[in-house]
Amino acid sequence: MIVNYLDGHWQIVAQRTHALLAGQLCFQWVKVKGIDRWFETIIATAEHDDVYNEFENDDHLLNENGGPVNYKMRPFQKVKCEALLENAKTRSQYIAILTSRHIRFLYEDFENKAVKEYVTHLKRTETKWISQGGFSEQQIALAYSLLQWCDALSLLICQKLLPPDQRKIEISTGPGEQTYYLYAIDDATLVVEPWPFEKEAFDISFEFRTLNQLAFGSVEEFRQLLYEASPSVQSYRIVSKKQD
Repeated sequence: MIVNYLDGHWQIVAQRTHALLAGQLCFQWVKVKGIDRWFETIIATAEHDDVYNEFENDDHLLNENGGPVNYKMRPFQKVKCEALLENAKTRSQYIAILTSRHIRFLYEDFENKAVKEYVTHLKRTETKWISQGGFSEQQIALAYSLLQWCDALSLLICQKLLPPDQRKIEISTGPGEQTYYLYAIDDATLVVEPWPFEKEAFDISFEFRTLNQLAFGSVEEFRQLLYEASPSVQSYRIVSKKQD
């Protein structure tokens, strides 16, 4: 989950909610030449964090002080990675390949021996799946660059990492090795440069939950309060610079 501390309360964005926002962004892209399985690429993007469910049993929701744990502080969990891959494989081999590539992206810099071995295993598996599916490495790399870019932009938005005074922040490198930037015109309007989307402007939204209690006695208490909290909706309009 994404945890934001704001004015004496926690704002919680679920992992699946963040992924759904990434899927919204992918849906708006101008269709990329070379990505043949366009709809499956959108689905893979929208489900890349599907295994994390804050309402289910999970022992890694609170830190030692009883506060909620931001996603960056979660330990590597092979069982979660495997569950995510199994879910992806039931949809399509193509989605499973993109999911595996995202897991590798997340953990490839870890120094832990077990993590390194797992990442190496995934790379070998991907090679086999790409051959079995008749894909090319170029096709997969292009599609994954889009997934990763949408993931990066969604994380910036959900974490409220927008600099003030219309200063730009780098999103990531997208398809074609193009680097993109984000800035806010105001509290509800965002600009992406250069413009990669089909429409000149579109709306996005995602849900979050607010918890006024700062520390929790148990994971069960935290999960119950999170479950009972009414979701609020954060909306933005993303526009082309041409509309300034």
